[in-house]
Amino acid sequence: MSEPRWAVVVPVKRLAAAKSRLRGALPGVPHEELALALAADTLRAVLACPAVAEALVVTDDARVAAAARAAGARTLPDVPDAGLNAAFRHGAAQTPGRWVAGLTADLPALRPAELADALLAAQHDSEGVRRFVADAPGGGTVLLAAPPGVDLDPRFGVGSAAAHAASGALPLTGDWPSLRRDVDTAEDLTAAERLGLGPRTAALLAAGCPAR
Repeated sequence: MSEPRWAVVVPVKRLAAAKSRLRGALPGVPHEELALALAADTLRAVLACPAVAEALVVTDDARVAAAARAAGARTLPDVPDAGLNAAFRHGAAQTPGRWVAGLTADLPALRPAELADALLAAQHDSEGVRRFVADAPGGGTVLLAAPPGVDLDPRFGVGSAAAHAASGALPLTGDWPSLRRDVDTAEDLTAAERLGLGPRTAALLAAGCPAR
């Protein structure tokens, strides 16, 4: 693969408020630990991706920031403090003239090679157009990519795949199961486990569900 080009922006909410639909998914495991593990394993894969030159974590959570810096990422405070899309815009604004991608922080099974393939696909035939990768169910978005000089213009949230398409972004349709497998519910976590979790989330599942 050619020299890494991509800056990847990963916003992470304060852990107490993150991943609320997962609360109680692992009995005996503090919810904040699970939210931190999902983000840490996502970031681990991003930093191991050969296409990525820099990872930027946008967060106001001190534990997330410390873990991100220890892993080798750059951290930014969530200055806008106005939700996910504002955090993506804030992070992307720190990377002028770069290929930039926004990635959700709940991809604990993410494989660096799949992320690299998706980013490479986004570079080809971009023609100044943003590209996105829908989640496994198809309605959400896990990755939004923009070439240099093009505003990321994130539309994450309910129905974000359709919102991104309506805004002019084009879908990327590769076979990337670990990239598409975001985790919002206990069922999603089970599906991610079948793909193979990153070490931090896997350790929590073993601790929370010793009979698995």
